[in-house]
Amino acid sequence: MKNQIVIVGGGMVGATAAVKLAKQGHQITLIEHQAIKLNDIDSDNIPDIRISALNRFSEKLLDEIGAMAILKQGRIAPYTRLSVCESLESNLEFNASDIGESHLGHIIENKLIQSALWQQFERFNIKVVAQSGKLKNITQNNPESEKITIEFENITFEVDLIIAADGGQSQCRKLAGIGSTGWQYQQSCMGILIKLNAPQQDITWQQFQPTGPVAFLPLQAPYASLIWYHHSKTLDEFNQLSKHQLKEKIIDHYPELAGDFEIINQSVFPLTRSHANQYFKGRLVLVGDAAHTINPLAGQGVNLGFKDVAALAQVLENADDVGCNKLLREYESKRRNANLLMMSVMDACYGVFSNDIKPLKHLRQFGLKVASKTGPIKNQILKYAIGDS
Repeated sequence: MKNQIVIVGGGMVGATAAVKLAKQGHQITLIEHQAIKLNDIDSDNIPDIRISALNRFSEKLLDEIGAMAILKQGRIAPYTRLSVCESLESNLEFNASDIGESHLGHIIENKLIQSALWQQFERFNIKVVAQSGKLKNITQNNPESEKITIEFENITFEVDLIIAADGGQSQCRKLAGIGSTGWQYQQSCMGILIKLNAPQQDITWQQFQPTGPVAFLPLQAPYASLIWYHHSKTLDEFNQLSKHQLKEKIIDHYPELAGDFEIINQSVFPLTRSHANQYFKGRLVLVGDAAHTINPLAGQGVNLGFKDVAALAQVLENADDVGCNKLLREYESKRRNANLLMMSVMDACYGVFSNDIKPLKHLRQFGLKVASKTGPIKNQILKYAIGDS
C-alpha cells in the first residue's frame, strides 16, 4: 500500500519534495493557495526580481527529477567565477576550472524553477489542491499513531505524513506546537534588476562595506541583479527615489559595473533568522524556510532547503511507514546541526565584515590575501560552497 503524504506549500522546496517523493512511489497531495501557470518560462518576458543562486548540488537534484532540462531551455545564467573582496587589494576569487568543473552554478528566477517543477506533477500523478481557506487544525492525538489529520476551512486530509514547506511564517509549524528561535536583523536587503549594456557576465561578486555588502549576480544578458545590504531606514528611503536618483546612489556606492545600466525594478526585503527547535513532531516534518531562514549573504537559503529534501527522501525511500518516528529523527539529525552551522558561519562573516573597525579591517584584508594564495584550502571551501561536500 502506498504511503499518503500531504505537502503544504508548492514553492521551490515543497514542489521538489513532491516530485522527489512521488518518484519513489508515494502518493502525494500538494496544498497550495493558488495554482501557478505552467507555461511561465518565456524568454521574452522581463526577468522577475526574485532569484536564486543554485549550486551544483541543487542542480543535480533538479536534473534528477526532470526540472533542470526544462530550465536549460529558457532564461538561465551559469557562472564560472565567484569573487569576494573588501578592496581591490584584498580580492579572493574562486574559479570553476580550479576544481575541474565547467561552472559553479546558475542564477535563475524563482518562478521559473517553480514552474519547471510543477510541469513534472502530471508525470508523477501528483494531486494539487488549490486551497485559499484558512488552515484550522492539525491533529495527532498520539504521536505514535498511524495517521495525522490536517483540517482547512472546507477540506480535511488524514494521511501518513505531513511535510510543512509553507515558509518562514509556517502555520503548520505553529499548529504542530514546534517553537523556533531567531531575530530580525537591523538591516534589510534591496534587490535591483538592471539592464546592463555589456556581454553575458560569468562572474558573481560580493564586496563588503561598513554598512553591509553589495553584490552582483549575472542573469541572462542583458539583465543582471544587484543586491544591496544596508540599514533598513536607508533602503526604505532609497526605494522612494526616482530610478535616476537610485542609479546615482548605486554609482556612488558600488564598484564599477561592466557597462552602463538601466534600472528596471527594485524591492526591499527584511533580513530575518529563525530556526525551529525541532524538525518534526509526530507525523509532521519541516523542510526549507519552515525549518530555517538564514541571512542570504552567500545565497545558501534555497540550497539548504534542497538539501533538506534530499536528506528526507533518502531516509523515506523504501519506508513501510513514512511517518515513523525513527526515520524522521534520522532526517533531523542529518540536517538540523548542518543548517545551524551554516547559519552561524553566515552570521559570523556578516558581523566580522560589516563594520569599519580598523584592527578587524586589517585582519580581514590579511585573511583574504592569505586565502587567495592557499590553493588546496581555497578549493575545499569552493567545493563546500557548491554542495560537493
